[in-house]
Amino acid sequence: MGIKTFAPRSHGRRGMTGFDFKEITKTTPEKSLLAPLKKQAARNNHGQITIRHQGGGHKRKYRLVDFKRTKLDVAAKVVAIEYDPNRTCRIALISYIDGAKAYILAPVGLNVGDTVISSDKADIKPGNSLTLGAIPVGTVIHNIELRPGKGGQICRGAGASATLAGKGEKYCQVRMPSGELKQVLTVCRASIGQVGNTDNENINLGKAGRSRWRGIRPSVRGMHMNPVDHPLGGGEGVGKGHHPVTPWGQPCKGYKTRNNKRTNSSIIKRRK
Repeated sequence: MGIKTFAPRSHGRRGMTGFDFKEITKTTPEKSLLAPLKKQAARNNHGQITIRHQGGGHKRKYRLVDFKRTKLDVAAKVVAIEYDPNRTCRIALISYIDGAKAYILAPVGLNVGDTVISSDKADIKPGNSLTLGAIPVGTVIHNIELRPGKGGQICRGAGASATLAGKGEKYCQVRMPSGELKQVLTVCRASIGQVGNTDNENINLGKAGRSRWRGIRPSVRGMHMNPVDHPLGGGEGVGKGHHPVTPWGQPCKGYKTRNNKRTNSSIIKRRK
């Protein structure tokens, strides 16, 4: 995995960086693992915008990634490393001994020809899936379940990883990427290693159009709007004397908005 730069032959190319895609071994996706992906443009069933700054973007098909890894004790061989337009990391196409195929998240160090397995007796190697109770303390993990059988929900983006900090009879302590220490049931599954494509954070899009390809629409700052549109709008010249708030008046710098009492008991140590 590497980053390539472009000659500044236009304003958009100046400073732009991209992937060299040297790790990609197969460019056409597995047809049986594709699903249609309908565009919603962040609208609800009444046509009202529920999330701002979304819409457009290139047409995509969804890759059916196996986050559950419930095919236990059956070895699979890595057939290819592929690009997935729906996520920041790469995906690996694996083929089981019985002929079934699946996509998994490609961690750092997983190559074509390697063997992966989902089993509590598996080696601590990138790509293998085990329950948290069977993983040694201090191991780097990703694709972590929060509910048994639901599938991995934590650490799925490029370069993401968590650390197994401790183990008990019923719960394990997992240190999240944010620094938060969370307790998770020992029967929940996780995959070994760090999610691949670690250079994703270093990419410079270079031009606005590249964001539009991803379905991200422009965002206008509130201080450049009219008073009718935003609490920070209006004024003669550029006004700096406002308290930063959202368009609906909620403070947006330093104001704590977390209100989920249901999961408070699972947090051992806050990230701050």
